[in-house]
This record gives sequence, C-alpha cells and structure tokens, in this order.
Amino acid sequence: MVLYVKGTLTAKDKNAVAMVGSRMTTHYGIETARKLAYQLAYTGVTVVSGGARGIDTAAHQGALSGKGRTIAVLGTGINLIFPPENAELFERIAANGAVITQFPFNRPADKQSFPIRNRIVAGMTLGTVVVEANLTSGSLITANFATEYGRQVFAVPGRIDSPRSKGCHDLIKKGAKLCEGVEDILSEFEYLFPASNRPASASTTGVLPALELGENEQIVFSAVKAGDESSIDEIIRASGLPSSAVSVALFSLEMKRLVRQLPGKMFVRNG
Repeated sequence: MVLYVKGTLTAKDKNAVAMVGSRMTTHYGIETARKLAYQLAYTGVTVVSGGARGIDTAAHQGALSGKGRTIAVLGTGINLIFPPENAELFERIAANGAVITQFPFNRPADKQSFPIRNRIVAGMTLGTVVVEANLTSGSLITANFATEYGRQVFAVPGRIDSPRSKGCHDLIKKGAKLCEGVEDILSEFEYLFPASNRPASASTTGVLPALELGENEQIVFSAVKAGDESSIDEIIRASGLPSSAVSVALFSLEMKRLVRQLPGKMFVRNG
C-alpha cells in the first residue's frame, strides 16, 4: 500500500490510540473528546483520528493543546482539504505529527473512501475510543474494524435519551470497555504506559509543567474575574479576542486547572 504523508511518522506513533465519533455532535461530546485527547497526548500517546468535523476535529485539537502528537488519516487525496475549515488545523497537525492518506492526489471523498480510511485508523492503533455516535455513525465501522483486528474498543457513555449516544451504549452492551476517563484507556496498556512512566503529578514534584501560558491564555485568564463568576461574553469583551480564540484558551486553562466552567457557560478561577 502506498502511503502519502505530510509531516513525520516516528517510532513513538506505534503507541497510538484512535479517537472517533459523530460529525454532528453535542457540546458534551466535543469537550469530552478534547479532554481525553489532551490527557492522552500529555501522557505520550499519539492520538489518531480522521480529520472530520465534530469529534475528530476535537480530538486533534485536544492532542495539540496537550503538546503531543496527533495523526489525521484522510479519506481524500492529501492535496485536498476536507472539510475546508480544517485547513489551518491540518497544517498544525503536520507540524506536530502527520497527515496521511492512501489515496492519490485529487481523489475526492466518497462513500467508499471513508470506510477505507476507517480501516487504516483502526489498524494503526492499539485501540479505538468512540466518544459520541448514533446507531448509523461511520465511527462504528472503525470500532468494528478494531474488533476484527483484535484491538480494544472503548466507548464513552452519554445521556440515555440522547440519540447521539445510542451507538456508544450499543458498543458497551456488546463488550466495549466503558470509558469514563483517561485511566480507563491507559490501564488497558499498563505494559506500555505503567504509572511509574507517566508524568509525575504536581503533588509529587511540586512543579506544574503544564502551567506555561501562551499569549492568548494569559489574556483570557486575566479577563476572568478574580473571586467572581465571569460569563463567556464578558470574557470575550474584556479580552478583545475572537470568540473562537477565547474558547480554545478557556479549554486549555481548564485542562491546566486554572479555571473551571460552571453551568450556563460561566467561568471562575480555581483557588
């Protein structure tokens, strides 16, 4: 099989986990995918996904926020950008991992290309995490390939009345491991990621290595009121940044435990 690569594949990428899910997702699904991918990448696991809208995009963003490696497996030729709004994201992925495809230049996406892409995603990873999926989601194809290849399948539970979680619940009924957090994933690969080899916690070292803040993070953190709640609209106005940049910075600050989100898109500083 010919593989077209933009970026770099390394030996570390053999320790990879796939993260997939629906294109039409919920806020819960997006935030869960970002958080899990961030934690996996920070631990040294390469996060593999398909570069699509929804869960795939959130998984790549989370891994990049965790300063880790991520790989996007495309269902098109490598010179085509699909979806078009992910052009900048694909450049960031190539700089911190790789964008790969087995399709030749100018090959557009179609109903055949995506299942082929899903087979590669499942085959090149230790396991597949399905974050959010309805019963007809293409991510279930990836999960089925993973099962065929003898890989572990994980499924994140959701609301029992949400159609977008029905696929995950069905996977759990069929034997997929219920995933409530990153430890549910890492514990399956203890031989590769033993607790002794994971980054030491702050309580052990007294150092918080993730607390280096980028320029936007510093601006947004300053915009969150000290000792009071701030709405996201107030933070956007106070920071003077675009709403998309504020959302990314707030997510990163949450992962670094500097702020936490309250119901109603309100934010407070921790401590």
